[in-house]
Amino acid sequence: MKIKNALMGAAAGVALMTGATQAFAAGHGEITVGYFLEWPMPFQYAKVNGTYDEEMGVTVNWVSFDSGTAMSAAMASGDVQISVSQGVPPFVVATSAGQDLQILDVAVSYAENDNCVVSSGLEIDADSAGELAGKKVAVPLGTAAHYGFLRQMDHFGVDLASLDVVDMAPAEGAAALAQGQVDMSCGWGGALRRMKEHGNVLLTGAEKEALGILVFDVTSAPASFVAENQDLVAKFLEVTAEANAAWNDGSGVAEMLPVIANDAGMDEEATAETMATFVFPDVSTQLSEAWLGGAAPSFMKGVADVFVESGSIPGALDSYEGAVNTGPLMAVSEM
Repeated sequence: MKIKNALMGAAAGVALMTGATQAFAAGHGEITVGYFLEWPMPFQYAKVNGTYDEEMGVTVNWVSFDSGTAMSAAMASGDVQISVSQGVPPFVVATSAGQDLQILDVAVSYAENDNCVVSSGLEIDADSAGELAGKKVAVPLGTAAHYGFLRQMDHFGVDLASLDVVDMAPAEGAAALAQGQVDMSCGWGGALRRMKEHGNVLLTGAEKEALGILVFDVTSAPASFVAENQDLVAKFLEVTAEANAAWNDGSGVAEMLPVIANDAGMDEEATAETMATFVFPDVSTQLSEAWLGGAAPSFMKGVADVFVESGSIPGALDSYEGAVNTGPLMAVSEM
């Protein structure tokens, strides 16, 4: 398997950049926030309407990424101060390598919207997954999709060493699957929808959850930035929470959907279908024992241990409790 050196190299590169000065320009009145295209979320309504800028009192510059590992690198270099919807696995890869990042909230839970798709021509399903041995697989390394891939292959007893794994962003993997260049491709969002046009999943979201393969994203930021700008960070999380609430209770859906779709680069039907598979936990739920108040650090430890066991990263932290900062979200709950 050819993934070990690539992911270890990425982790090492992030670790080397960790010492870079965080180029936050609060005094200059602006910050930069990372997000994903084709990943529609309520916060985008507030993004388009300038609500973050208005409530935070700064200009928010938005930059899109194709993976959570790229977000980590941008935060390490100081180019990005906050990342919205970074997957837990890329966050774990970065923190395991020494990058001082913190989880600030649970952005979205989406077991149905992150998966691996086997080419329909192979006619391989859960009962015949062993036939994947020797096949070529496109996987965005260090991401939630990578973690899910590793856990699924372990579940099905497929030897990782027997696979030809290539590092591809989801959009690239979807194209490769469509063109017959790979036998299986892993990813999320719009790319996953395109993958499913040319194949089938081995396990549904519910089946993955039953195996303990949780899939959720977080809002993350460098610890130094959070320490120096706690009120600003709390305001950011508050705006996000209000957008989520308007979506969750249905009061804002009609007005929000076309705006979110346009910002995500998707049509309204695809946006609605995608968001129907998403869960946006409210603040009290995020702070509960089931999430950031207890389970998250142990879940991250489990993710790290899977990566270590597969040889994808050199080592894990003893504990990831220090990588979760509920302070700003607690402030939101008290507002």
